[in-house]
Amino acid sequence: AISCEEVSYRDKRLDKNFFTGYRKVDVRPNEVAVSLFIPFPRDSDEFFFGFKQCRRREDDIAIVNAGMRVKLSGDIIVDSCFSFGGMAPFTICCPALSTYFAGKPWSREIIDGALEVMDKALHLPHNVPGGQAEYRQSLTQSFLFKFFLQVSASSHRLSSAVQPGEESCLSHLTNNFVHEGVRGVQHSCFPSGTASQEAKGQAGQSTKHMAGDLHVTGKAVYTDDMPLLPDELHCELLVSTKARAKIVSIDASAAELVPGFVDFTSAKDIPGVNWVGSILPDEEVFATSQVYCVGQPLGVVVATSPAAAKEAMFAVKVAYEELPAVISIEDAIHERSYFDFGPALPHQTALTVGRVTSERHRHMDKAEALDALMKELSEDDNVAIAEGEIYLGGQEHFYLEPHATRVEPGENDEYIVTSSTQNPSKTQKLVSMVLGVPRHKIVSKCKRMGGGFGGKETRSCFFSAYAAVASHKLKRPLRLVLDRDVDMATSGQRHAFLARYKVAADKTTKKLLAASVELFNNGGWSTDLSVPVCERALFHCENVYFIPNTSFVGHVCKTNIPSNTAFRGFGGPQGMFVCEVYMDHIARELGTTREALAHENLYRIGQITPYGQELDEDHVFVMWQKILQTSDYENRRKAIEQFNLANRYVKRGLSIVGTKFGMSFTKTFMNQAGALVHVYQDGTVLVTHGGTEMGQGLHTKVAQVAASAFDIPLSAIYISETSTDKVANTHPTAASVGSDINGFAVLEACRKILEGLGPYLSRCRTPQPTTDEERISTLAKAATLAHFDRVNLSANGFYATPDISWDWVKYTGKPFYYFGHGVACTEVEVDALTGDHKVIRADVLHDVGNSLNPVIDIGQIEGAFVQGLGLFTIEQVVFNNNGHLFTKGPGTYKIPTALDIPRDFRVSLLPNAPSKSSTIHSSKGVGEPPLFLGSSAYFAIKNACYAAQRDALASLASHSCKISGGGLSQGTTRTLTNGCESDEDTIDTTDCASTNGHTSLNGAQSELQTGDPPSKASPLSPPYFRMDGGATSERIRLSCWDDMNVRVRKGDFDAARHWAPLA
Repeated sequence: AISCEEVSYRDKRLDKNFFTGYRKVDVRPNEVAVSLFIPFPRDSDEFFFGFKQCRRREDDIAIVNAGMRVKLSGDIIVDSCFSFGGMAPFTICCPALSTYFAGKPWSREIIDGALEVMDKALHLPHNVPGGQAEYRQSLTQSFLFKFFLQVSASSHRLSSAVQPGEESCLSHLTNNFVHEGVRGVQHSCFPSGTASQEAKGQAGQSTKHMAGDLHVTGKAVYTDDMPLLPDELHCELLVSTKARAKIVSIDASAAELVPGFVDFTSAKDIPGVNWVGSILPDEEVFATSQVYCVGQPLGVVVATSPAAAKEAMFAVKVAYEELPAVISIEDAIHERSYFDFGPALPHQTALTVGRVTSERHRHMDKAEALDALMKELSEDDNVAIAEGEIYLGGQEHFYLEPHATRVEPGENDEYIVTSSTQNPSKTQKLVSMVLGVPRHKIVSKCKRMGGGFGGKETRSCFFSAYAAVASHKLKRPLRLVLDRDVDMATSGQRHAFLARYKVAADKTTKKLLAASVELFNNGGWSTDLSVPVCERALFHCENVYFIPNTSFVGHVCKTNIPSNTAFRGFGGPQGMFVCEVYMDHIARELGTTREALAHENLYRIGQITPYGQELDEDHVFVMWQKILQTSDYENRRKAIEQFNLANRYVKRGLSIVGTKFGMSFTKTFMNQAGALVHVYQDGTVLVTHGGTEMGQGLHTKVAQVAASAFDIPLSAIYISETSTDKVANTHPTAASVGSDINGFAVLEACRKILEGLGPYLSRCRTPQPTTDEERISTLAKAATLAHFDRVNLSANGFYATPDISWDWVKYTGKPFYYFGHGVACTEVEVDALTGDHKVIRADVLHDVGNSLNPVIDIGQIEGAFVQGLGLFTIEQVVFNNNGHLFTKGPGTYKIPTALDIPRDFRVSLLPNAPSKSSTIHSSKGVGEPPLFLGSSAYFAIKNACYAAQRDALASLASHSCKISGGGLSQGTTRTLTNGCESDEDTIDTTDCASTNGHTSLNGAQSELQTGDPPSKASPLSPPYFRMDGGATSERIRLSCWDDMNVRVRKGDFDAARHWAPLA
């Protein structure tokens, strides 16, 4: 207890002396802050405004923030203060800026000088911790300009300083923290027939997720929610801290001293094999002599509690001898570090998809033939050629439930493995291999996952194997649940891709003639699923467009980062993104828009894909026409043009993107499923199938199939869990075909039961049952009669997708059973001064055939779209140059929140479009195809950036704009006129007829080419520029040209990547 007499107080001013170091302030150890005083401006001539820019608008720390204050006497600045966060290890003031402003009149003329002061006072080196040096400097200058406008607009005396078209940036996101309402509209329709004539919840009806109530009330049981078993232990992974190194020693003696420590399990304790893998056995369960990435497991520490296990894990000492590492795709290309395409194509490090229709070149290799054809086309004056490179970063799965598993040993080497996995049978297989126990003694179960998105298709199986080794050694049940940072740093992500492309089109007809693409994906240290991911990317490099001559070549880069793995879309979105990028590029060469060029080249029925599959549907063409109408595209495009002409620093963009997603596993043998169905004498049905539930509604849809088969309501169907002792030899729930193949397997099992039950149903059924209770009663009576007549009321079902196959050696077959289609039209608004953006409206039209459950399908479309929105905009995976993942938690890695979704979100299902293939109830899969539609936001953002560049080019054309010190090239002074770059001091706009070159303007690589001199009636059309994906605020800002960000001293856009290479 402390008496009042012993308490003392002091006032501390939050000035330049308050922050003393990184996360250190001038507060003594025995002091507690009891109050905070924030003064209001003292009079009408004192102004204060704050600014903040972050990766995500909500719930995020700032990249840069600022507080700015100025006091005026008349129009003269008598006092000012400028503080910045994100420009040093702690918040700093900029006294040089205050000194510069002192005594000067408040006018636009002072801004240029102030920016020069900031160039020097707030300069950041390219190797600054946190990276983004160029962007952070640009933000400080943008904030100062916004402050100038804000102060001017706040004073009637000064308001004339705000020029027309500038005021809109004051009410944009950076300055407006009022939440806007979100409006959502969903449209769906029932297939032919009246739903009211059917039992509640049967196939085709909209019904809520069967476990939805459990989810929202917190009653749903996940792996780590299971009660502890007697003697159950906890374990923690010990992982490598080096990207590539020899293991000198592992010393666990200090860990043994931790209270609660039980054991350290390593490779020497594995009774079975130590080399396993998702496809090829190229991963050690626990590393023995070398490590190949940060996060590679060395062993597990076992203790009586999670806290004790973690403390003991940190006490284990590992000594390394470091070796050179390959981190990024560029590093791998330089070192020629690639995986081969085994087992189908061993010793081959390049895979080609393509088709050349030219008779003169058919005898040649596909890549060589395309090169020869491209050479001929480049000599044709009526052919436009575009060539470039694009990068799309990876993506973290960020499922709500991290990897979790519990291993329970039983008698006679029996094991029950309960885990959060999309792949119970693969889990069973790996546990069997590492323990040396046959599979029939291992039961692998999954009741539900808290999200998977592909991240639990293979990597989850390894975590169960790690825990199983320790459980086997100790003969006790054991639980392993990863913390979020460990999960992100060890379990892999979506593959990053680098693509080099060349495309040709006819200048007159605007028809695509040929396209070649070379893809490189970052596989990580082991193959995992990187080869099939690359295959699917190659299968989607033409997206929704007919291109008669193609060559798509893929490589899987072998690097020293954790193995990247499956993620919703499985390479398809990356391949389609590359396609839309080269469509944008060639459209600029043709003098048109990507949307207009796309419309001219959409697939039609009967046309052939690059892999030889003939299309029997042209839904994208139909949907494109429909969304042009329903989205009011043309009127909105014109309105956006007028908006952009009227606003200098806030721009809007509109884009349309289509998707054609191949529906099947590309490995033919995986397109199979099994099921087990029991009918009970009370008229209820228990269903088990090989698919797993991860929140996507698979169990609900499959149960609806069974409900329709038995003509009973959904309430009479139950699915408990997925288990290998009920349905064996299953394949992962993936590729968007879970409902297709498992639904058919369940339907086949129901058919078998109904063969024996049919006569009894005929005797018991009333002419027209009108209630759900009557339907259940009818089945109960029939089942009871059948049971007394010794009729089997159980059956297993099996389904194998017909008419698909693919042979890479012969390059023949039909890889996809059908295609999922969709189209999206998205409008965005961009703050060109900060790179901030918001999605104003998105219209999505998607093809799901005759939907099994429209409301669940719409939910899947909305979720996929927003996840794609994250991939193509704000989400960014960053590795340090030593192979450590920097973005390994919610503090550094940002996914979209509820306030990042489109303000106006309209989702519709394509009506009257049953699948032409024989699918379950004529439906189509929906999990992955809509994800790519989120890229429509990226291309809308890019269109907004084009509008900002157009203003900059028009300004440059109207008067020479001299940029000193490195705006274009460090150490030189150059003049830009009419968008042309020259080493000469000045170029007159009238002499600039045709110049093609490359520069790095504001981080966006551009081909500078000009046409007619600009005028108010005919503003310049900016050329194509490279903007790697996703469209982060940094990339957006550095792609919107103006005097402020051109002046920032810089070298190459990616110069900071020695600190943070994008893997």
